[in-house]
Amino acid sequence: QVQLVESGGGEVRPGGSLTLSCAVSGIIISRTAAGWYRQAPGKQRESVAYMRVRGSVWYADSVKGRFIIARDHVANTVSLHMNNLKPEDAAVYYCNVGSEASIVGGNFRSWGQGTEVAISS
Repeated sequence: QVQLVESGGGEVRPGGSLTLSCAVSGIIISRTAAGWYRQAPGKQRESVAYMRVRGSVWYADSVKGRFIIARDHVANTVSLHMNNLKPEDAAVYYCNVGSEASIVGGNFRSWGQGTEVAISS
């Protein structure tokens, strides 16, 4: 079974940086697509960034130029490097892996616990 463990969340000031990590077990991430998603209070989960199987990436307009998604094939982890954080970035962040269709659509049968990112005022 695929297990996802997100970590690295915390509280940062606007303009700060944070790196989230997703430890993946049960599947080799170099053979799958991977994505990061977030859900803010009262809002639907949204796609933030994803990487296709062969490494091409996509970013939501809201984070383009500020976030970077990466895979570490040795550690079997997916990271999200978040820079110049803004109040609207506050959310619980989730990762997931699977087919490119699943990643793009954000349709998964299960999710990890997520990791919360808070932006201090």
